[in-house]
Amino acid sequence: MLVLFETSVGYAIFKVLNEKKLQEVDSLWKEFETPEKANKIVKLKHFEKFQDTAEALAAFTALMEGKINKQLKKVLKKIVKEAHEPLAVADAKLGGVIKEKLNLSCIHSPVVSELMRGIRSQMDGLIPGVEPREMAAMCLGLAHSLSRYRLKFSADKVDTMIVQAISLLDDLDKELNNYIMRCREWYGWHFPELGKIISDNLTYCKCLQKVGDRKNYASAKLSELLPEEVEAEVKAAAEISMGTEVSEEDICNILHLCTQVIEISEYRTQLYEYLQNRMMAIAPNVTVMVGELVGARLIAHAGSLLNLAKHAASTVQILGAEKALFRALKSRRDTPKYGLIYHASLVGQTSPKHKGKISRMLAAKTVLAIRYDAFGEDSSSAMGVENRAKLEARLRTLEDRGIRKISGTGKALAKTEKYEHKSEVKTYDPSGDSTLPACSKKRKIEQVDKEDEIVEKKAKKAKVKIKVEEAPVATEEEEEEGGGLVAEDQETSVKKKKKKGKKKHIKEEPLSEEEPCTSTAIPVCLFLILCWRRPGFYFIELSELETSRQWRWFLLMAQ
Repeated sequence: MLVLFETSVGYAIFKVLNEKKLQEVDSLWKEFETPEKANKIVKLKHFEKFQDTAEALAAFTALMEGKINKQLKKVLKKIVKEAHEPLAVADAKLGGVIKEKLNLSCIHSPVVSELMRGIRSQMDGLIPGVEPREMAAMCLGLAHSLSRYRLKFSADKVDTMIVQAISLLDDLDKELNNYIMRCREWYGWHFPELGKIISDNLTYCKCLQKVGDRKNYASAKLSELLPEEVEAEVKAAAEISMGTEVSEEDICNILHLCTQVIEISEYRTQLYEYLQNRMMAIAPNVTVMVGELVGARLIAHAGSLLNLAKHAASTVQILGAEKALFRALKSRRDTPKYGLIYHASLVGQTSPKHKGKISRMLAAKTVLAIRYDAFGEDSSSAMGVENRAKLEARLRTLEDRGIRKISGTGKALAKTEKYEHKSEVKTYDPSGDSTLPACSKKRKIEQVDKEDEIVEKKAKKAKVKIKVEEAPVATEEEEEEGGGLVAEDQETSVKKKKKKGKKKHIKEEPLSEEEPCTSTAIPVCLFLILCWRRPGFYFIELSELETSRQWRWFLLMAQ
């Protein structure tokens, strides 16, 4: 068996002398304790030395990418094919490439890894003709060259540019806001009306830089900066301004601040264009899905595009809302539905009740776009455009409450039959809403009169029966008592009910011919008696019961 061993000086091919010793993996390190023991296990068959560091860098770069350079291919064809023996390699990927291109059988196993470790420990004794000092110098030079090459063509380095650009853009926005606020307050003492007329900050600073003192507005030409109507309003306000007078030194400092604001605004515009170009070059699908600003902030928050590609969709959805998430988990409340992704255009144009659902779907599609940009070889934005069309179709479905089929274009309507409602319409019965009686507490006078008539008829019938049963002879007192009982049945009706706490006065009724007035026989009392009668209580003063008819009615009520 042959062994391919790569060094910083060149390629070395060893021949295994005793393959039986390789079966004991745990004790194989003992065979490489000294150069003499190592020479009994393996022997150098061929050594291909590199001419300089550039050649070594090209060879190791190809090995890291799993490729074979011309020098290694020439050595393998010359030495290994003639030997017709299997080749042991340290990298399984490299062994697959050698087997595919050169049709050589390659071996990669834990035994081979232990054998490579032993050869590396005794490399000075196994490879003659190479001095240790030369070996160390080649190792150091190759390490520096390889690190510089990896840094130059690293995707992380490009991500660093995006991270720095978006961080600087946020800092510039903060500084611009502070400078503009200070400029408006400073110049507002001299010309306060100008801040209300001109709302745009950049136009405000340009007007200040061009005119300066408010006395110069009458002769200044601002047609390049302002419309005619606004220019006329500014000139009119300058003539009647309530601001204070300032010195020329103050105006110079204010104009210098305006110059700084204008320069920072122009640089911010250039930086934004640079960020747009870098995002379209590095992550075109992410830019299409969420925009360049949100995509750059996601990359900056994760550290790099590769780190962002390792996150799940749920993590990307709440990325930037970590404080709210842990606060919700600590207090056992609802967790946030979105973080930085809230500023995406798709989430912004959604109604509040659908923002959570759209942000979840957008995060899922954005993760696919991130992984495609990070690991895919194609740099087109076709996948991002397709996914965005699907999300927009889904958004229209949610907003319109319609049924749409999510197809390739997101515009095809689903074929559905017309729904027909076949159930019968039931009307609402309001009778079961209230348990109170249908009639009001204060009955009408007409109803009371009708009840009185019915009671009188019943009383007459009862009077006839009582006359039949009683003896034919009765005293005047018995007649009065019997008449009182008959009158009790006749007077069962109740007058209008008044509020609690008030007295109820009963009107006197004309006496009939059969019942003479006996008001002198009725005692007069000055206290009150409580009588019960549905639906309430009544207070009656006995001093008001003057007639016999009223007294009988009272006795009937008391029973």
